[in-house]
Amino acid sequence: MVNEVERRRWNDELMVARWPKRERFTDQVVPHVVNALQPAAGEKVLDIGAGGGKLSLAIAEKVRPGGKVLGADISDGMVNLATGRAGEAKAKGVSFLATDVQVDKVPGGPFDAAVSQFGVMFFDEPVTAFANIRKHLKKGGRIAFACWQGPEKNVWFPGPAVGPFAPPPPPPTPGKSPTGPFALGDPKRTRGILQEAGFIDISRTPKRLALWTPEDSVADEAMFVLMGVPENKHKEATVAMNAHFDKFPRRADGLLRFELNFQLFTARNP
Repeated sequence: MVNEVERRRWNDELMVARWPKRERFTDQVVPHVVNALQPAAGEKVLDIGAGGGKLSLAIAEKVRPGGKVLGADISDGMVNLATGRAGEAKAKGVSFLATDVQVDKVPGGPFDAAVSQFGVMFFDEPVTAFANIRKHLKKGGRIAFACWQGPEKNVWFPGPAVGPFAPPPPPPTPGKSPTGPFALGDPKRTRGILQEAGFIDISRTPKRLALWTPEDSVADEAMFVLMGVPENKHKEATVAMNAHFDKFPRRADGLLRFELNFQLFTARNP
């Protein structure tokens, strides 16, 4: 099955339930992605891996009047969350669809632009996925997305601390690529993927943000479940994760200071 691991992960009820907490960690990135895309009134935009829909809603404001935004996500739960938020906001010209942009044909195209905020690192066939995205763009259409720089620059990630208590992930099956938050961390590899998928005029801009946020914006016990940590190891994993977070500056109100190192890629369909 296409994207079987990520399909299972992002449709996990626990993941969806905890997602609003995780957004507190990345909300500050939204304006940077919008600025990289430069959406204009009347444009049609495809948001890939739209999650809770905050980026889609921000772009919908920019493409009025006459524009439309379609937020696509592999997770039914995320689509429901985003759709509910759009309804509460009485947002116009924005809708959400559960689909896998790696292989599916998305309705409503061709689009003027595609965009993503930390949603394109989870394709197990990245060249296939970006080629499919490009096919949904108009001639001369553009893409802008944010992905993390490498884990060595994002030391907030507690995976190495929790990893010893989880079974090792199975190696990718033949023809598949590893997925995860840092799958596109190597800018040379990411540029190569975009080139092989047919994009031109590729550019990359590294970014760094510092923020104060609760530690459960980054991870909590839900991470143990998603990583497959056995229940009898949860206590040890909790000790290790707490020790990890103790390395960061902490304010009197309990918020921790993390540094986010991400990168913005832009490219164009010939």
